[in-house]
Amino acid sequence: MMNRKNPLVLVSAFALVAAGMFSGCSKKNELDQTNTFYTSSIAKIKGLDPAFADDLYSGIETTRIYEGLMQYEYLKRPYTLKPALAEAMPTLSKDGKTYTFKLKKGIVFQDDKAFKASNGKGRELVAEDFAYSFKRLADPKLNSPMWWLFDGKIEGLNEWRDAAQKAGKPDYSAKVSGLKVVDATTLEIKLKTRSYQFIYSLAMPATSAVAHEVVEEYGPEFLNHPVGTGAFKLAEYNPSSQIVYVRNPSFREDFYPTEGEASDTAEGLLADAGKKVPFVDKIVMTVHTESQPQWLNFMQGKLDAAPIPKDNFAQAITASKELTPELKSKGIHLVKEPSLDITHTSFNMTDPLVGKNKLLRQAISMVVNVPEEIELFYNGRAVSAQGPIPPGLAGYDESLKNPYKEFNIEKAKELLKKAGYPDGKGLPPLEYLSLADSTARQMTEYFQKSLTAIGIQLKVQTFSWPEFQQSLKNKKGQMWSFAWGADYPDAENFLQLFYSKNFSPGPNDSNFSSPEFDKLYEKSLTLNDSAERTAIYKKMAAIVIEETPWVFGVHRVTYGLSHPWLKNYKPHEFLHGMSKYYKIDTSLRK
Repeated sequence: MMNRKNPLVLVSAFALVAAGMFSGCSKKNELDQTNTFYTSSIAKIKGLDPAFADDLYSGIETTRIYEGLMQYEYLKRPYTLKPALAEAMPTLSKDGKTYTFKLKKGIVFQDDKAFKASNGKGRELVAEDFAYSFKRLADPKLNSPMWWLFDGKIEGLNEWRDAAQKAGKPDYSAKVSGLKVVDATTLEIKLKTRSYQFIYSLAMPATSAVAHEVVEEYGPEFLNHPVGTGAFKLAEYNPSSQIVYVRNPSFREDFYPTEGEASDTAEGLLADAGKKVPFVDKIVMTVHTESQPQWLNFMQGKLDAAPIPKDNFAQAITASKELTPELKSKGIHLVKEPSLDITHTSFNMTDPLVGKNKLLRQAISMVVNVPEEIELFYNGRAVSAQGPIPPGLAGYDESLKNPYKEFNIEKAKELLKKAGYPDGKGLPPLEYLSLADSTARQMTEYFQKSLTAIGIQLKVQTFSWPEFQQSLKNKKGQMWSFAWGADYPDAENFLQLFYSKNFSPGPNDSNFSSPEFDKLYEKSLTLNDSAERTAIYKKMAAIVIEETPWVFGVHRVTYGLSHPWLKNYKPHEFLHGMSKYYKIDTSLRK
């Protein structure tokens, strides 16, 4: 199912390093002899503009090149923020509303012809670059799907957006009171109200720094001409088949972490502590929209790591959920990682049929046999989702039992009758949007069959990943399967999927609206992590469960494999910029 990140696929945010690791190199010697990290995406890349990095795939590719103020610690758990382009963690005003960032000095953008004042030499990053980049998210003409990150939060930014809308064009020179450039290396961000979660947004791909010269030079083609400050720069670009990156010669001094979990030393993950990164010279990312070519490439030693497709699970994993002796003898390493994610089937709440009939939605929810689905499509690698908050986050309730998650055909029929459609009579086929890949097709067919048990028919339309996303943003269709992987480690990131101000093209793809929910959500934003905030999270979850804008699916557990030559590989929910830490032992790969 899908993830802001990925539709009807069995890959979680962690698996994407893995999902990412499938190359189509045809000459094995070429692969063996180069210090190259081979990776892949299971979806075509929409472009490399941070303002449009609203899915996992684009986010990972974008942040090979771009960086933001903050990033995550690579090895430490629980997930912890640390400075990226910021010199240190920000200072926070007494009222908790103003963040002051000092930038690292000497950071330069990659060389590009757009920097005419320096004859193509990349200029130094300044605080104004972040003010400009944040305004781009607010630019109504650009219509960034990531505007929701800042909407209603930064003082004066909504007013700047409204003025741009009224004038028919944005004025990037106009001041925004909440984005104060104190000097070349100091930026103040003033919020309208205190927000505990706001700082997480500054570690997301969308808030990376872009240079106005590059945006102006390339215009509409900017998404195909990325120029950032990151560890890698673009060498070859075909977003539907392959992207090649090379080491950025002007990359700042950055180093492999020196701290992690207790087990990291034993796993060899601290052997390179304190060494300068990146370690690899090149990254080759190949698009593979089907899992079998990925798996075959991994088994042939042509890629560095891989998730395990459901159809190959028994080939790799024993009944006790451990690596098979055959793979273990090859030095292959297995990593299991619970994912901060949820799969679900969304109802379009603006649709006059499914959006207005709660009993119909609840009936549909009760015909899905989730335990059977977990075995069929996840090889047992998931737990049933009772609500919107995944395990591991404050607000998750292990004892919660969703009354509409019970697999009960008779109760579903009763609800459907109360909804006005006894045995499905009088109900037209429901329009269901899906992807065209084989796994999505199998899961769609299973869902179709489940619904026929109570007389409901589906009319299925299939799309490519970019087409699918566009359909959702345009509020087309009545139902679709999706999944959401955490942008940051807070339940608010899942609950904001139901906030009415985040309607499509924002992340509230179901277009759910509840004044009671919105009031609780807005109150939660003003609270630090506390028992009071956790109680509010649980109240919001209860509202969503009762209204059923989603059929809740599962929280996934990802199993990933890596070859012995891939060093410093550790699963991470927030993969942005993490490829700089990977290392290839070319002698072992031979």
